Amino acid sequence: MVDRSLGRKIFSGLNGLLFILFSLSCVIPMIHVLAISLSSSASVTAGEVTLFPVNFSLKSYEYILQNSEFWTAMGISLERVLLGVAISMLLTTLAAYPLSKSKAAFKHQPVFAWYLVMTMLFSGGLIPSFMIVKYTHLLDSIWALVIPSAISVFNVLLLSNFFRNVPKEIEESAFMDGAGHFKTLFSLYLPLSLPIVATLIVFSAVGHWNSWFDGLIYMNSQDKYPLQSYLQTILLESNTKVMTKEYAALLSKVSDRTIKAAQVFIASIPILLVYPFMQKYFISGMMIGAVKE
Repeated sequence: MVDRSLGRKIFSGLNGLLFILFSLSCVIPMIHVLAISLSSSASVTAGEVTLFPVNFSLKSYEYILQNSEFWTAMGISLERVLLGVAISMLLTTLAAYPLSKSKAAFKHQPVFAWYLVMTMLFSGGLIPSFMIVKYTHLLDSIWALVIPSAISVFNVLLLSNFFRNVPKEIEESAFMDGAGHFKTLFSLYLPLSLPIVATLIVFSAVGHWNSWFDGLIYMNSQDKYPLQSYLQTILLESNTKVMTKEYAALLSKVSDRTIKAAQVFIASIPILLVYPFMQKYFISGMMIGAVKE
């Protein structure tokens, strides 16, 4: 039965209003950034831009199209996401499968589970992490951005909880047909766990795409920065080296704020395009994978 009392209606209305305000707090800053990127330099400098472009201009985007440093950083981030997600999902899957077993099936399961949980509570710190990357000769390479964050204990716990919900009869029938653990994992468990797998792919992809601090630490030159690290360090003066007359004329029509706004907006487009297609898996994966039945 549905509660249609006045108190319930008021509660639902307040909840709806709260979610609307929360949604607007997330959307409005992005709209403001987009408006700045599409406005003229003079309007932005004068503080006239709010949620709509003033004196519409695409000069900032024309400037970015000619900025090779931006596209190099974009390519590094795309490479990082592809490698990072693939490696992360492989290691997460291989770790979650044995941890999903009972103590009777895997005698040392509690030991390994607590070992992983301890890493969530205690960290070695920045300096030891940097020393590990340095002495394994990963500095200034794409692997310095991928290997240290290759596995997330939180993701392992989510996936192992989901695996526990897979009916044991399916696994037993696979073993009776001669399937081993790897065959069972990749042919049965993963296809049945598509919602949580898609959720973890989103987590991993967004984490790699938005990460910027490790790029500043592990990369010795700016031309090897991923996109977010590059966006943290861009200065208008750093791009005014040797340029053609047409390039200089274009630069005179844009400002530091419009260029940065345009680059920030372009950097957010890949995630904005991917997330709507993964949203249904994201929601169901979080609901099922986070709670053990």
